[in-house]
Amino acid sequence: MKKKKWLWIALGAVVVLGGGFFWLRNGNANKVTYRTAKIDRGNIMVAISATGTLSADTTVQVGSQVSGRIAKLYADFNSNVKTGDLLAQLDPTFLQATLNQAKAGVARARASQNQAQRDYDRTKDLFAKNLVSQADMDAAITNLESAKASLLQVEAQLEGADVNLKYATIRSPISGVVISRNVDVGQTVAASLQAPTLFEIANDLRKMQVKASVDEADIGNVKKGQEVTFRVDAFPNDEFAGRVREIRLAPVIVQNVVTYAVIIDVNNPDMKLMPGMTATISITVATREDVLRAPMQAVKFSPPNADALLDSMRAKRMQQAPDSAGARRWQRERGREGQRPSGRPTRSVLWVLEDGTPQPRMAGSGLQDGRYIELVRTNLNEGDEVIISMTGPQTDAPQATQNPFAPSMPGGGGRRRGF
Repeated sequence: MKKKKWLWIALGAVVVLGGGFFWLRNGNANKVTYRTAKIDRGNIMVAISATGTLSADTTVQVGSQVSGRIAKLYADFNSNVKTGDLLAQLDPTFLQATLNQAKAGVARARASQNQAQRDYDRTKDLFAKNLVSQADMDAAITNLESAKASLLQVEAQLEGADVNLKYATIRSPISGVVISRNVDVGQTVAASLQAPTLFEIANDLRKMQVKASVDEADIGNVKKGQEVTFRVDAFPNDEFAGRVREIRLAPVIVQNVVTYAVIIDVNNPDMKLMPGMTATISITVATREDVLRAPMQAVKFSPPNADALLDSMRAKRMQQAPDSAGARRWQRERGREGQRPSGRPTRSVLWVLEDGTPQPRMAGSGLQDGRYIELVRTNLNEGDEVIISMTGPQTDAPQATQNPFAPSMPGGGGRRRGF
């Protein structure tokens, strides 16, 4: 009997504990938990991201205008040069011979002209005495004019040969640094069709530029003079600054993707940046400082019974104003997608907890950067808590549901960030 008594007591305890556990679990399962965040004041920055390539502000390709063999090189990679400095010397043997030949041609043509002049003078005297015919006089004039033309021709050839000989001496057209050398001593260059490039010279690597490709969805927000920050793989912990100099109008279309070239001026006083580096850039298109802001999750959140709560709010508003005026005001506060005036704040719905129940609050939404959204024309204040997510029987994870009146991010191609 005693054993049975203890057995029944133990069995009863198990039933009581099991029922309590079930009740607690069922109660917690039906409990809705809201996660909130505080409205604060801070800065919002909207930026467009893109990639680009660094290059010298001015780069000159130095070529050869005459053919020949490279006899000497006076500059190499990374050589600092000034305007007029000697870079290379072509073998002048053939060009010098051509010049000498042209000089001989000039001497021969000048002698022929002198002889034609003497013949003309004699014929002219004889013609005045009627000792030669008109045909002889005409022939003397023609021979003199032909000799003069021949002299002019060979003098031009002499000038060209002299210029070609000077072209054999390659000099720097600008002051800067040699960033590329494409020839070696003994190599033959041919300039018959196109001047071969011997050197590439950057004018000053302390002033560089980034040529960035900006998506067509973002190019409308890019303006001349906007500030730019960027990073390069060589110095991942360093952030460099620049400014938009030019927005080129010609589109670049690759596989039906349209981009536009944006030129950004960059100072490089430490000479860390090098031509050809890939830059990941961020163009600041708008900033707001010390504004009232809320997390983007707050305007994206919407409770399951949002429509009923909003209708209740609408009914209260309608009671406080004539039907037509109340309806119009309600439509303005909720906003209608596709009818938002450009550049003006849109309306958003945020939710606060009152006695454990979500209640809607209207707010004008201004600038947004993906993390925060600016709040304007609202009764919400700094320090107020707004709901950003919920967990409970109707949600599987603590994540925000989509608010039908949440503003969408502007643009399509760039990354927005805030701080």
